Amino acid sequence: MTDTRAVDLDGLPETVAAYLAVHNTGDPEREAALFTADATVVDDGGTHVGIDAVTSWIRRAEAAFTYTATPVGAESAGRDRYTVVLHLEGDFPGGEIDLRHHFTLRDGRIADLVIEP
Repeated sequence: MTDTRAVDLDGLPETVAAYLAVHNTGDPEREAALFTADATVVDDGGTHVGIDAVTSWIRRAEAAFTYTATPVGAESAGRDRYTVVLHLEGDFPGGEIDLRHHFTLRDGRIADLVIEP
């Protein structure tokens, strides 16, 4: 079992804070630049490995729906592992949802991101 602790949103690592800031901008290249070259993203039943696949995933996600993502809470499970809950509102089915974004960092970049309800 992993011990977690609550983290103030202002106390998140620079990379996670940058991801949250750029996530609503519609700039896939800036968002992708926050990931390692061999990053893995798991979202909506799909796994995307490598920066090209991650960049494609970002582009598809941004093109599919219009939405805003607001951070509502965060926790840490160690120095390089953070979970941020984002509240999404938009034109997707259901119109709103809270998604947990599990970040694993390596060398100041996002190495793994798992997104789940």
